[in-house]
Amino acid sequence: MADTKLEERKCEPCEGKTAAFKKEEAQKYLKETPGWQMDTAGKMIFKEYKTKNFLAAVAFINKVAAVAEEDNHHPDIHLTGYRNLRIDLSTHAIGGLSENDFIVAAKINQLPVELKK
Repeated sequence: MADTKLEERKCEPCEGKTAAFKKEEAQKYLKETPGWQMDTAGKMIFKEYKTKNFLAAVAFINKVAAVAEEDNHHPDIHLTGYRNLRIDLSTHAIGGLSENDFIVAAKINQLPVELKK
């Protein structure tokens, strides 16, 4: 891992040229992304939010979309029950996790979101 914080890095195109992280390696990066969890297979990370209301969820989704576009690394976003939001990150080109997933997760953690109290 580099010396700079994840949220200060830029995603690098991988186009399937690199191998997916092994679960142990991904867990080291997970420590730098508070609130994110890894699936049992070690192929995806996710974070769940309960936003204040529907408009707060949509506003946050738009902020996430801007981060994703800036880094050209896009999460799967699930909005259910009008305020329950889940963001999944995985590098589809390699079928698992890469540093890019953790970079985007760290940047998402920096975004303001209105949560249900």
